[in-house]
Amino acid sequence: MLKNKICVLISDAGSPLISDPGYNLVQYCISNNIRVTSIPGPSSILSSLQLSGLPISEFAFFGFVPKSKKKIEDLVKNIFQEKRTSVFFVSSHKLILFLECLENIIPERTISICKELTKVNEFVFRGDPGNVKNKILEDKENIKGEFVAVIDRQTSKNQDFDNIDLYSKELKKMATKFSLTDIVEIVHKFTKINKNKIYKWLLKLRK
Repeated sequence: MLKNKICVLISDAGSPLISDPGYNLVQYCISNNIRVTSIPGPSSILSSLQLSGLPISEFAFFGFVPKSKKKIEDLVKNIFQEKRTSVFFVSSHKLILFLECLENIIPERTISICKELTKVNEFVFRGDPGNVKNKILEDKENIKGEFVAVIDRQTSKNQDFDNIDLYSKELKKMATKFSLTDIVEIVHKFTKINKNKIYKWLLKLRK
């Protein structure tokens, strides 16, 4: 049935297989010894990186931003120490919430929000999360459309992370099992938070 047939998968909403289930078709072809090839087309991921003004020799694509605030916060915490530029798809109704989470957790990190790439309403907002959020909120039309977020990698200038309260739940659990010295060493190793800050926070917790 498949002999001498040529099939083509195209999309009018970005490159096929990127954050969609099209990979199932490719897997089927591979498992059935059907030759697969790709003809490069527009990619919002590459376009957003090129327009971001951020380093793009290494980058990581994380797909769509999660739906709940808790999961978005967890995601932002996880990319805090990411050494590569991070790329996300963001829906219009989650854009401001995502920016607020960035503003609260990594307020000094440089970001780029690309709107409606390759379309007539294309625009790129650049700066720190708070400034970008304020620029977007200046006009309700800015929130309409499709968005790609690009977030700068961790560098030495933003390596000392001050917001220790983000780890309060984990630290409280550790305080019941480990000594202060052990906790300071463990937390510093994984978060790069200043050891004195960790120690003072733990003393405050024990009081």
